[in-house]
Amino acid sequence: MSTLDQNSRPTVKPRSELDRRLDLGFIWLTRIFALAIAAILIWITVQVAIQALPAITTFGLGFLAKSAWNPVNNDYGVLPQVYGTLVSALIGLLIAVPIGVGTAVLLSENLLPAPVRTVLVFLVELLAAIPSVVYGIWAIFVLIPLITPAGRWLNSTLGFLPIFSTPPTGPGLFPAGIILAIMTLPIITAISRDALIAVPSALRQAAVGLGATRWETILKVIIPAAFSGIVSAVMLALGRAMGETMAVTMIIGNSNNISPSLFAPSNTISSLLANQFAEASGLQVNSLMYAALVLFVLTLGVNILAELIVLRVKRI
Repeated sequence: MSTLDQNSRPTVKPRSELDRRLDLGFIWLTRIFALAIAAILIWITVQVAIQALPAITTFGLGFLAKSAWNPVNNDYGVLPQVYGTLVSALIGLLIAVPIGVGTAVLLSENLLPAPVRTVLVFLVELLAAIPSVVYGIWAIFVLIPLITPAGRWLNSTLGFLPIFSTPPTGPGLFPAGIILAIMTLPIITAISRDALIAVPSALRQAAVGLGATRWETILKVIIPAAFSGIVSAVMLALGRAMGETMAVTMIIGNSNNISPSLFAPSNTISSLLANQFAEASGLQVNSLMYAALVLFVLTLGVNILAELIVLRVKRI
């Protein structure tokens, strides 16, 4: 090897003991933060479970199958609330997922001029910054009067169907589902857009090189490649919808009855907690804690299901 080659070779400065200690300290610091998050989650679960223990021992799993909520007789059950939580979240997702994924495709595939895309991204993100109580007020004074005529027409025309069997009288399950759709739309759009942008450009170029049109490339190549990220966005939005409190409390009707009609008043676990907790005492507090534990288990189950789906998709 020539002298020039030896001189031009970059020299690697040996790391000092201080640098190694700093790196090791940073690693342990991140581990502590990660363990702290898990510890906080476990601590919250244990505290809620301890407070709910008297109701758990009194009602058992029958708490999930009873419809009564009677503080006078200390008779409690959360079946209507579980039904309202799941159905309202499902309605929200059925509306938000097509719109959110479609908007994500529109914003990630350069289908619009750059200034227009920038404005739309800002507006979508702005939806997440609006307080939930503002959504509730808007729904009371704008959304419900807007959808009531259409609901009455559906009831008079298709009232033989169970989902339209009740005429709309104001607050109900369907307005709550629409509000949840609007509130979860930023989550679905933002995460789906990031997943679509992360798809390697080589896949796009290969599909176009094989003769695929732009929409064939999007539908058959890009969306399947980003499917795990889109599923994560939907499941995260589902958890958000199931835990929403204030806006849903204002417009769902807070009725402890189960009805197949979309326009009938209903209730959710979050609404139950918001309405009852301030004046609760004794076994009613324990029952509310039991209901909170049920909601926690439902949201945890949604997140576990999301992880399983994502892992399964990645293996395919």
